[in-house]
Amino acid sequence: MNRRRFLGAGAAVLGAGALGAFAVPATARLLAEGRPGRLLESEVPLPDPFQVPLPVPAVLAPVRSDGTTDYYDITQRVARLEILPGLHTEAWTYGGTFPGPTLVARSGRRLVVRHRNELPVPSVVHLHGGHTPADSDGYPVDLLMPVGTSDDNRFARPTAGPSGTPTAPTTPGMPGMPGMPGPGGQAGATYLGRTITGERTYTYPGNQRAATLWYHDHRMGFTGPGVWRGLAGFHLIHDDEEDALPLPRGERDLPLLLADRSFAADGSFRYPAGDPDLAVPGVTDDYMNGVLGDVILVNGAPWPRVAVDRARYRLRVLNASNTRLYRLELDPQPSGGDALVQIGSDGGLLEEPIAHDAVEIAPAERFDLVVDFSRYPPGTPVRLMNRFGGDRTDEVMLFDVSSRPVTDDTRVPERLCTLERLDPGAAVATRVFGFRRSRNDGWTINNQPYQPGRTLVRPALGTTELWRFFTDVHHPVHLHLNPFQVLSRNGRDPGPYDAGWKDTVDLRPAEAVEVLVRFTDYPGTYMMHCHNLEHEDMAMMADFVVE
Repeated sequence: MNRRRFLGAGAAVLGAGALGAFAVPATARLLAEGRPGRLLESEVPLPDPFQVPLPVPAVLAPVRSDGTTDYYDITQRVARLEILPGLHTEAWTYGGTFPGPTLVARSGRRLVVRHRNELPVPSVVHLHGGHTPADSDGYPVDLLMPVGTSDDNRFARPTAGPSGTPTAPTTPGMPGMPGMPGPGGQAGATYLGRTITGERTYTYPGNQRAATLWYHDHRMGFTGPGVWRGLAGFHLIHDDEEDALPLPRGERDLPLLLADRSFAADGSFRYPAGDPDLAVPGVTDDYMNGVLGDVILVNGAPWPRVAVDRARYRLRVLNASNTRLYRLELDPQPSGGDALVQIGSDGGLLEEPIAHDAVEIAPAERFDLVVDFSRYPPGTPVRLMNRFGGDRTDEVMLFDVSSRPVTDDTRVPERLCTLERLDPGAAVATRVFGFRRSRNDGWTINNQPYQPGRTLVRPALGTTELWRFFTDVHHPVHLHLNPFQVLSRNGRDPGPYDAGWKDTVDLRPAEAVEVLVRFTDYPGTYMMHCHNLEHEDMAMMADFVVE
């Protein structure tokens, strides 16, 4: 099925609730089952699972600190990594590792991160979940050009063509755009990006609560291949409220970055880019609804294993896959079930813990989970399964429950914090956003493919609005700047995974979700987009300007 036929089939312009009325092709039926994308098979034999130890990303030390600020340097560079045993993979990395180093911040304390680009391509850094001034948010054409790039280089700004698919670049040399205000500049001004060569500094004020965030590449038209090749890492924020709780910490606080990948015969990352030179955005027709890998990586290792004490562990689970959805479940389940106790979401602690037998996590979502391994007999191997997977992708990793005696003075309190509840009655506006396929080869928001500088809505600083998202097929929707609270799903209560402050909400086919968002602190140009990265790269983004 070619790109145009796929887009025109069945539910091409559906609103919420209409998908079932059409006789749709097999691809759309697959989407209706909650599993978008197409599997890209590796060209090398895959290793047996549970043979390599779980790596934990190193915490980056600041190059200096003062009374208010910690300063960091990160070099984006190509590195050859042994991801599959015995093979070397060329990765694009933050600091030479995949995932990149973990940044650890303190609420209320500023971080200044200087990125140096030694990659063969431009980059943009977005702190996902960060409450960030617009000029450090990672607007997709705020390009950081590689060191030594001249104005006559081959890179240029991709634009959305009439069909909605980003076209070949049109602005030779990416010279910047003199006279254009930065994203934090003049309120209401059109913003078309600012290009810097070599190094760029991002400032994160830390004006937010403890949470599990992550940073990743956000270049327009190329976020999918950038993240696929390794440009992702954790950014953790701590605060006094969370520190006062008797939760697992230290070696029993594990960040877990889940990412599926495929590998070519030479060990390189295999990705179905429409242009192998990555000068023109987009993937080949078969993968326009997303790319699924056949190797599950956790912290950059294939199907790893880790020894755990018979004690409680905090698992900070991040879905850093381009497209893949996971339904995570422990096997075997402990006696009595409720194995996964959720204590946090994208935006930090929940008010009360929620016990699950399984959790469903879409691309870019984070779940903070506590697992009590003392509920298992000593020596039990416990697999983390993906019930949305198949064949090799139904397993994620293995926990080896130790038989040695340990002490554990942690617990999960019945009440974790007091959350401010946004009031629907305080909403000054209701906005509706349709995330849908166009008839003309692209993904759109409100029937418009993305164009930098074209503003969809202009909320006022300090106000609360109700935003309603609806979909044709499966879209995880992400908002920059502020987290939100899910008010309803399909006109009913929020779903089992919608609690707390969110910055990404998973919309299944033909769903409608209402969220409340309050715009605080920082004016300027921000974004909403689908976090299926192939959808994002094929124009499913929109600007909003906070005035």
